[in-house]
Amino acid sequence: MKSCLIVDDSRVIRKVSRHILETLGFQVEEAENGQEGLDKCAESMPDVVLLDWNMPVMTGIEFITQLRQREGGDKPKVVFCTTENDVAHIREAINAGADEYVMKPFDHETLQIKLQLVGMA
Repeated sequence: MKSCLIVDDSRVIRKVSRHILETLGFQVEEAENGQEGLDKCAESMPDVVLLDWNMPVMTGIEFITQLRQREGGDKPKVVFCTTENDVAHIREAINAGADEYVMKPFDHETLQIKLQLVGMA
């Protein structure tokens, strides 16, 4: 079973994302900020990370930068989930190591398409 870590400070987004991912057959873990997400990755590296941009403690960009420097941190597919839709933000996310991005709010079909694009659905 594929695993996904949802890193988002919004409980609602985590709950909605978990529901979508579980219906797609993923085992799901959650973290409410980037530091907690890195701690979970140290325990067990997921196949996919759904990553929020703006969070307390550690932002999504800080998370992915540190993740990609870790041993095995190049393996997870990272999908940024954000309300930031300008080209500069998207480019920054991709340059930092994101594989895809999805605009909030998203639905089952949109997330499934993004996961297919990174070879995980």
